[in-house]
Amino acid sequence: MTNTTGTPAVTRLYARLVVSDAARAIDFYQEALGAEETERYTARDGRIVHAMLRLGGTEIAVKDEDDGDPAPPSLGGSPVIMALDVSDADAVAEAMLRCGATVVYPVADQHYGQRGGRLADPFGHLWMISRTIEDLTPEQIQERTTGLFTS
Repeated sequence: MTNTTGTPAVTRLYARLVVSDAARAIDFYQEALGAEETERYTARDGRIVHAMLRLGGTEIAVKDEDDGDPAPPSLGGSPVIMALDVSDADAVAEAMLRCGATVVYPVADQHYGQRGGRLADPFGHLWMISRTIEDLTPEQIQERTTGLFTS
């Protein structure tokens, strides 16, 4: 299968989160986000080399860090933010906090029509949790964004 440019088509995309304790991370994602583990593969020493989790209609993979794949704390943080659209941003943030996450930006109404905030999970990954509260056009969002930076 190819796309309109003649290159091979993308058939699947998912984030792969490298963590220092994959078993504990999977427990966190299950308890805090309602994730469902759909597969898990381990090395002889018990390290998780690949586990697949379903969150709503999407999937993420989780694995233990190793020499080739460092976790965010080994790198001084993560430049990637996982954006998670939810039905109740406040409730999801509270669940994450109860399970050990920390607040980067508190949940609040945002100028772009979302109620959301940013949290760091206990494994160094960043999560933007949000719920749409206003249906805005791209032009309205840009106008509000421009207004923030011109005062």
